[in-house]
Amino acid sequence: MNTASDTTASPTRFFASCGKGLEYLLAEELLALGCASAKATIAGVNVEGTLADALRAVMWSRLASRVLWPLADFECPDEAALYAGVRALDWPAQLEPRHAIAIDAHVSGTAITHARFAAQRTKDAVVDAMREATGVRPDVDLDMPDLRLNLVVRKGRAILSVDLGGGPLHRRGWRRQQGEAPLKETLAAAVLLRGQWPKVHAAGGALLDPMCGSGTLVIEGALMAADVAPGLLRHEGLPPSRWRDFDTAAWDALVAEAQARETAGRAALAPRFAGRDSDPAAIRAARDNAARAGLGDAIDWQVADVRELTADTLPAADAPGLAVCNPPYDARLAADPALYRALGDALGRAAPDWRASLLCGDAGLARATGLRASKVYPLFNGAIECALIAVDPVRPPGRTDEGPRQLNEGATMVANRLRRNLRKLKAWRRQEGITCYRAYDADLPEYAAAIDVYETEETPSRTFLHIQEYAAPATIPEADQRRRLNELLAAAREVFAVPREQVALKTRARGKGGSKYGAFDQRDERLPVREGDARLWVNLFDYLDTGLFLDHRPMRMRLAREAEDARFLNLFGYTGVASVQAAVGRARSTTTVDLSATYLQWCADNLAANGIGGRQHQLVQADVMEWLASTSGQYDLVFCDPPTFSNSKRADDFDVQARHVELLRLAVGRLAPGGVLYFSNNFRRFRLDEVAVAAFADCEEISAATIPPDFERNPRIHRCWRLTRKG
Repeated sequence: MNTASDTTASPTRFFASCGKGLEYLLAEELLALGCASAKATIAGVNVEGTLADALRAVMWSRLASRVLWPLADFECPDEAALYAGVRALDWPAQLEPRHAIAIDAHVSGTAITHARFAAQRTKDAVVDAMREATGVRPDVDLDMPDLRLNLVVRKGRAILSVDLGGGPLHRRGWRRQQGEAPLKETLAAAVLLRGQWPKVHAAGGALLDPMCGSGTLVIEGALMAADVAPGLLRHEGLPPSRWRDFDTAAWDALVAEAQARETAGRAALAPRFAGRDSDPAAIRAARDNAARAGLGDAIDWQVADVRELTADTLPAADAPGLAVCNPPYDARLAADPALYRALGDALGRAAPDWRASLLCGDAGLARATGLRASKVYPLFNGAIECALIAVDPVRPPGRTDEGPRQLNEGATMVANRLRRNLRKLKAWRRQEGITCYRAYDADLPEYAAAIDVYETEETPSRTFLHIQEYAAPATIPEADQRRRLNELLAAAREVFAVPREQVALKTRARGKGGSKYGAFDQRDERLPVREGDARLWVNLFDYLDTGLFLDHRPMRMRLAREAEDARFLNLFGYTGVASVQAAVGRARSTTTVDLSATYLQWCADNLAANGIGGRQHQLVQADVMEWLASTSGQYDLVFCDPPTFSNSKRADDFDVQARHVELLRLAVGRLAPGGVLYFSNNFRRFRLDEVAVAAFADCEEISAATIPPDFERNPRIHRCWRLTRKG
């Protein structure tokens, strides 16, 4: 084991890793800790210093992810060279025979491509060398090893290092509770440092997080103010590694120094810290975390919405403070610009002379705060590139925020197109009484989404937006997709002047097998809307579709006109809107067939909303193909709009292309003399088998007449045919 004099020997090189975007901050921190040299590189810093410097970094660095002391650096063209290079080390000089080890591996290049395999071969080399030298095989313990090793293989070279901290340094030892998207303590420290928190605290300023989640930013700031070493709680004073060359005496001296500074710092700490969040569970977690960090009485936690922030709710202080925040955004940075704006407005109203350091989802969301950043720093929260804005002061003297919010160039372009579309559709909507319509359908290809408007049948009426993101080409970077979606959302809310809770946003998330829609809200909120003379229920938030296919509006109006005294049959009825329109059009009877009990109940509710009921309006839960084959009823008017494909445990799989001839033959067989069948589907590659259908029906395509003006940009949104029985 090294002696104290060994740790103060001439500097050597070691590596401190960190999150991307923290490199220059970390280099400054390591120089301040006494290292001879610190040069930033990608995701870390190359350091010149002694082992004592490296151990001080383990104890005191708030930004480093790991501190790695090199054991070997050798050529590594293949796995045989890896094994040989690792085994060549004098392993009995590194660890006790019965010590447990763990290896973290990172590889790039073509020679060795699997990190787990590289870690396995490294372990094999260590174990074989130890068994040969001592007769004892070391154990492997991935969670609590005595010696944690770090292997990097890049460009044909391997570097094997001791992880002096024994694992990730962002784990401070106090967090047990966390929210849905926890912020690493190292990133929290960067937010605080970019906001110049040490300077603010020294001047007597307070610290506030108005959307604090589980409290990471406030707790890290309080520990920083109390001069508590981030490594002190992590191992409760115990050495983080049992590597033979680990200088236990030097570590014990660091612990003693840290404990003395902690005692003095906590005694002098003024209670100038506050965390606010609208989620009671988050505040409970924050309180638990603060208690474990020894800060139970130092921080004021309150359940409160950011919009409720006022000057008299700020923590008392002798000087302007610092507001820090990591506003919500998900893994794809889908976020609510209105919430970011509310945050900026609240800070401007309550703390205009404070500083602010806000970790926003991206530059667009940062702009949505309405705050004028003095600096913008790109940082990574895991794999997500974010924008950290430093604002000083929050509201410059003389600045006001009257008038509409400024949209960026992309959002302005979308807003202008929306306004143009609304002007174009205005006369048609007024003449036809249209209150639910498509306002935008990827008119600008780079903003690939559909925006549908639903004006409710209420007093007063409310406007809701239903926004569905289309799958972007694989060549478009995820960051660009996120930015464009947020710009489109900002533009839509600006044009229609709707709050965030009246926007249903359906976003696509990358998943195994390609692009797919992410999870939906579960609000169980039905809204009444009107189509023609019918009152209908829609659900914009809980499902992919809303219960009302807007592109079929002309077809349903045709059914209403032709339904008088007709026996109407609705196949694959969905929520029964076509049945309602037929009933409103004074059909003699309606029969709605669908396999889903949920949709049939929805249909029943739609009928009831129009005062329609009785035995003449039947709801049939059945497989359409089986039901058609077994029934003998006759109908004057039939509407058939099958899905492209469906499967169910209760019925055979249905493929519209493969089975449409069989379906149409059965449906035409149910037509009364003079009866009409309207057949529609939205499968873009559908091809009607005209020869087969001509054997039993006269068929005319009427697609163009069933596409409404708000869908004219997409004339193949569906296709439709009119069929009558042959002869």
